[in-house]
Amino acid sequence: MEVIRVGFVGNPNCGKTTLFNAYTGANLKVANWPGVTVEKVEGETSYKGQKLKLIDLPGIYSLTSYSIEEKVSRRCIMKHEVDVIVNVVDASALERNLYLTMQLLELGKPVILALNMMDIVEERGMEIDLHRLPEMLGGIPVVPVSARKRNGLDVLLHAVVHHYEEKHRPEIVTYQPMIEEKIRLLEPELKQKYQILENPRWYALKLLERDSEIEELYPLELPEVLDRSYEKDIINQKYDYIEEVLEDTLFYKSEKAAFTDRVDEILTHPIWGMPIFFGIMAVVFFLTFFVGDALKGGFEVILDTAANGVLHLMESIHVADWMISLVVDGILAGVGGILTFLPNIFILFLALAMLEDSGYMARVAYVMDGLMGHLGLSGKAFLPMVLGFGCTVPAVMATRALEKESDRRRTILITPFMSCSARLPIYVLFADMFFGKYAMFAALSMYFIGMAVAIIAALVIHRVETHRSHHTLLIELPEYKTPNARTIAIYVWEKVKGYLTKAGTTIFIASIIIWFLLNFGIHGMVTEVSESFGAILGHWMEPILAPAGLGMWQIGVALISGISAKEVVVSSFCVLFGISNVNSASGMTALLGRLAEVGFGPLNAYSMMIFCLLYVPCAATIGTIKKETGSVKFTLKMLIFQMVLAWLAAVLTYQIGSLLG
Repeated sequence: MEVIRVGFVGNPNCGKTTLFNAYTGANLKVANWPGVTVEKVEGETSYKGQKLKLIDLPGIYSLTSYSIEEKVSRRCIMKHEVDVIVNVVDASALERNLYLTMQLLELGKPVILALNMMDIVEERGMEIDLHRLPEMLGGIPVVPVSARKRNGLDVLLHAVVHHYEEKHRPEIVTYQPMIEEKIRLLEPELKQKYQILENPRWYALKLLERDSEIEELYPLELPEVLDRSYEKDIINQKYDYIEEVLEDTLFYKSEKAAFTDRVDEILTHPIWGMPIFFGIMAVVFFLTFFVGDALKGGFEVILDTAANGVLHLMESIHVADWMISLVVDGILAGVGGILTFLPNIFILFLALAMLEDSGYMARVAYVMDGLMGHLGLSGKAFLPMVLGFGCTVPAVMATRALEKESDRRRTILITPFMSCSARLPIYVLFADMFFGKYAMFAALSMYFIGMAVAIIAALVIHRVETHRSHHTLLIELPEYKTPNARTIAIYVWEKVKGYLTKAGTTIFIASIIIWFLLNFGIHGMVTEVSESFGAILGHWMEPILAPAGLGMWQIGVALISGISAKEVVVSSFCVLFGISNVNSASGMTALLGRLAEVGFGPLNAYSMMIFCLLYVPCAATIGTIKKETGSVKFTLKMLIFQMVLAWLAAVLTYQIGSLLG
């Protein structure tokens, strides 16, 4: 049986991915802000024996090719990778959503309109005529659905299968006679020269709009026809027809002051908006440190008990000493040291998930637009930066939402300065050990210093650029809503699972490698760690790190290993100093004593935190940066810049701190 390929297309934040997840059982990232889906994702489902291949395409506002998302979506459709288009629209914002619908209908493929968010329509006192709307759109199926409540899913699949079999392709917009005449002249040329037999009308319209990609692919030498761009004329006529559709199909039963508007008067206030954002983030990190630390006690007891149990078991069955050392001092110390921070990680992702799903995060871009404008960026660039608080990899990928390549690269350059969750264990470890009751403030300062460095770096780059452009922020502000428990649970579980997976893979392997470096030297297994490969490597780095107060060979080894994953810095300390649980009272006391022996105090600890904040990101992020920019040169220059900046910042911190006493 033939598989029907179904493309989910719609504006950002219209519920496409939630609908896709409902059909496929996938747990793709969803959030109540635009730009989350940045590449196409495929899944499968079936309806009454008919197999369907579902394709979730990035959110787009039109079929132009300005941003990467628009290019991905349009090329997927142009290359005939979809048989049926499900146009998911936000029913509470029909005017904006229907512009894309008009363009999709002109493609000549079967289109089904999925009206999502009908509950918001009712809350606003609006009513949509579900009988008249399909008539105005050329007879295409219009199906009300609720992606979150999973209503109307079978009806939509029935419409997909039935509409595909009908091959119904309406033409609903007739343009002014001059444009229609030009279309009539272009169509035979496209058919004859490029064998475009399926819907040449759409390609003709794109040529009249002076679409750069279509002009490059299908150039025509008809200066008397293609005498200028008719894009504005075509857009205006589409909106004229959309107004007719709305007049006939959309009614207001009562005027209600939207809850979103009332809240936005406060949260997006030009004066109070930014302090409120920083206040909210301060609360998030307060909960992360204090509540997370309160929950860590149980984990510490479990891990200590497990480590002691494994040690006694291996001793009782007379396992070789080197194997005991590998398991207890290497694997359990490294992996266990990271697992104790799980409560902090859980609290951080839970808070970020609630902020995202509530609709607040999109407002942050609006609030920060003024500041970002001074840096030569739009407020939209702040969204990847905020996403960087969770993980830098998706944050770098989220820069695809930026239209200009120069803006993308600048945002990619500064995004790693936002403290990701992997750096959190480093901050918690050193802050708890050296700053006592001020631990939270010491750790919290890393987040604000990271943002400050990102802002300064962007400003410097903007000042030295010869070409500057003005940015106008165009971003959708979604409705505020109560965070969905299922969405939150999926988000947090995926993040926690990723953290645990990293502990079981990257950190597991790194712990074994570090144990090997500490227990083997040039002449084989060593009894003195000073003769190990690790010590040799660390001693090479001591002169470089000494001006920053980090002149211990163990620190050099920990920083190098941290390039694999930032959490490995903590697990490295556990292995380097032979401590199975650095977060327990005894483990922290032991580590503090070892550090104190070489004069490592609060100033050294703060310098270490600064260095870990600013130096090169993890290997996964480096790979993502190379992939997204397509440039090894840019990636290497960026890594050198970050390493030099981290060293200078740590040196200044330590030297100025030493002078001040």
